[in-house]
Amino acid sequence: MPATSARSAETRRRRLVAAAFLLPALVLLGALVVHPIGYSLYRSFFDRSGDTFVGGANYGEILHDDTIRTALKNTALWVVLAPTTATALGLIFAVLTERVRWGTAFKLLVFMPMAISMLAAGIIFRLVYDHDPDRGVANAVWVGVHDTFAQSSAFPKARPGRDSPLVPATGADAGGFTTRDPVRAGVPVLLPLVGVAPEDLPGGTRTAAAAPAEPGKVTGTVWQDFTRGGGGRTNAVDPTESGLAGIRVEAVRDGRVVDSATARADGTFTLSAKADGAVLRLPASNFREAYAGVEWLGPALVTPAVIGAYVWMWAGFAMVLIGAGLAAVPRELLEAARVDGANEWQVFRRVTVPLLAPLLVVVLVTLVINVMKIFDLVFVIAPGSVQDDANVLALQLYRTSFGTDADPGLGSAIAVLLLVLVLPVMLYNIRRLRKEGAR
Repeated sequence: MPATSARSAETRRRRLVAAAFLLPALVLLGALVVHPIGYSLYRSFFDRSGDTFVGGANYGEILHDDTIRTALKNTALWVVLAPTTATALGLIFAVLTERVRWGTAFKLLVFMPMAISMLAAGIIFRLVYDHDPDRGVANAVWVGVHDTFAQSSAFPKARPGRDSPLVPATGADAGGFTTRDPVRAGVPVLLPLVGVAPEDLPGGTRTAAAAPAEPGKVTGTVWQDFTRGGGGRTNAVDPTESGLAGIRVEAVRDGRVVDSATARADGTFTLSAKADGAVLRLPASNFREAYAGVEWLGPALVTPAVIGAYVWMWAGFAMVLIGAGLAAVPRELLEAARVDGANEWQVFRRVTVPLLAPLLVVVLVTLVINVMKIFDLVFVIAPGSVQDDANVLALQLYRTSFGTDADPGLGSAIAVLLLVLVLPVMLYNIRRLRKEGAR
């Protein structure tokens, strides 16, 4: 009996010691987690002022408010796209870096964004997605690729001056310019334009020259009819004015192009006798606006653009975890599959992925919980004009709960909804951890 009492006393003492060590953590957990959750649930049943009980009215407004419904839709899109993309890239990087000598350096580069805060990453990608190709890296690359295959005009703002022999084209030729009257062989044609900034003139441009008359041919000059510093004659080639090199000139008769030429560095051009009696046209392709790229932060693409920034940050996290799991995969199984005739794709799909499946679930679930709370990337990257289009629940919670038009009751209801959406994923994760611990 005394021995039993001693053991009981020892057990109680150990429990008290354990409780004493746990007490600070439990107090903090209650103050920082349990109490805010309880108060948010309580506050969600009251109106904006907190004085009037409204029951489930705030939850009803969640279902009927278009802005909050957009946030729900975007949050669902985040949950589907961001974790799966980051996990898939992490898996691919982890597998491929095992086969290259510089794999460690590559892993370091991919994981490096994890060292950057969400705020800093948001600022970086706000600049990356800038619509101006001179500042935004994404559009600089996109415009560069586009212009490789479809070069933009150097004269997007060129137009005829006053009393010009050119008039705007109509119909299918709209956007270009035509001569008022047909041209004749042996009589030089003047095609003056204005509106081209000197710094925008193509490289190799020279001073404009008056085209000489050539028997049986139509010659002329296309030039910038503007003298810097003032002076100069209208519709006449002056000594200091520049030719518009590379501009296309077409001779049109009965709606059909019978001949064409490209202006030389001094703006002069020559057409064959086919152009005699035709109308000259400067087609709209000469004045096409420069391609400005994609509006990454416009209403249509802002959510995928922000998801891209998130994947850039978290693919390294997935790669490191999956790489650690891949290092523990028995090499004998992979070699056995190869000996049995499996190619590398079959080994990856039938052996590597199934062996890594538990770890892939861990990474996927972790990222799902993370994206449910995404806020700072969306807040920083999405411009104010499209924040409603990029809205997610965490951002809507902030916008509703704070500011001059704050509604703490509705904000608390959104917080409770967010908790309800996260809970199943957290419970699944806890259940999975318990199963693994029981093995």
